[in-house]
Amino acid sequence: MKELIIHTITVFMGFFAIMNPIANTPIFLGLTNGNDRETVKSIALRSVFVAFIIVSVFALSGKVIFDLFGITLYSLRITGGILVFLIGFHMLQGDSTHNKAKEKVNSDAQKEATLGIAISPLAMPILAGPGTIATAMNFATTGSILETSITIISFGLLCILTYFLFVFGERFVKAVGPSALNVITRMMGLILAVIGMQMLIEGIEQAYKVMFM
Repeated sequence: MKELIIHTITVFMGFFAIMNPIANTPIFLGLTNGNDRETVKSIALRSVFVAFIIVSVFALSGKVIFDLFGITLYSLRITGGILVFLIGFHMLQGDSTHNKAKEKVNSDAQKEATLGIAISPLAMPILAGPGTIATAMNFATTGSILETSITIISFGLLCILTYFLFVFGERFVKAVGPSALNVITRMMGLILAVIGMQMLIEGIEQAYKVMFM
């Protein structure tokens, strides 16, 4: 039971760090700037729903994808670990993918927002990016159906949290302030880097056992 609780917390924090809904909130506000309240709610709901579907599909079909393309679990852990570590490292340096997304948002902020932005760029790749998908597949394919369910439920809870942050984002950003957002982003980067390194170590260890033992 204790191990299951620890696993649940690890999965949730891993998703939280890599999706970083707090840092994504200003991006959402930029994309939905000038829209009425109902449109903002609709975009927020659609974006988190589509992201949830994408991650759930990869979490559930991870083993099928492995068999179809001949991918091994340790190769995913190594590749995913490197990817997650690099994302975390760039976040620590203040040069995250979220910052790059903000540049795009700033250039398009004057355009009328439509529900299409809920799919791209919000759902994919901001919420359900390569790092999130790799993390979901890593967590979901390492254990039983219960652990796979925990992976999906944890991401679902994070999507709900993200929805409320998006809907009430303007108040949140004003309350927290840009300096605090920067600190939070760097903290998430540190957590991501550690998770990525752990995935990399586990992948190398498993590959060594398969090839030399």
